[in-house]
Amino acid sequence: MLKKETQLAVDKGEMLPLMEEFYTIQGEGYHTGTAAYFVRIGGCDVGCHWCDVKESWNAALHPPTSTEIIVENAYKHAKTVVVTGGEPLMWDMTFLTKKLKESELQVHIETSGAYPVTGQWDWFCLSPKKNKLPVVEAYAIANELKVIIYNKHDFIFAEEQASKVNPNAILFLQPEWSKKEEMTPLIVDYVMNNPKWRVSLQTHKYLNIP
Repeated sequence: MLKKETQLAVDKGEMLPLMEEFYTIQGEGYHTGTAAYFVRIGGCDVGCHWCDVKESWNAALHPPTSTEIIVENAYKHAKTVVVTGGEPLMWDMTFLTKKLKESELQVHIETSGAYPVTGQWDWFCLSPKKNKLPVVEAYAIANELKVIIYNKHDFIFAEEQASKVNPNAILFLQPEWSKKEEMTPLIVDYVMNNPKWRVSLQTHKYLNIP
């Protein structure tokens, strides 16, 4: 149970349940290969069975950290900050993004879009999940739609999601890591037959970097 003042700060976004933060190379999607400072926020109830950071799900395991300190750390390392999780939109992102932008940083998010959108984003990567679909606003502002392909039915889901995003969103299909040998050839064939899509790979795992 958090102290009352701590809970108030969390509610305002002045503190956030920080799981980890690190400087690395973006491994997926449109910005693959670029340097970025990742801020991973704890807490997620979307519950993807293939999630590779299940330790992020329980926000209580990640004590609230001052948002000001998160911004200070990011500023030391990078021009681009990627806010991820967990599911970062479970928390109010207004204060965090305001402070990052005051530091003249580019601010990106990776989200399922399942919660109301808060914060100001330079790049909005929407990665929808069947368990808990995105809110309408997430489809409207997505710069990038990234659908994880675990089985053949996920291609149908991908098309359903593509029909909902704004026409400027860049479309990616990405194999789920444990199924990459099986699904990558299917994704390649699918993109060749449906060239509105692009292939995304978790290149950071191939490169063995965080």
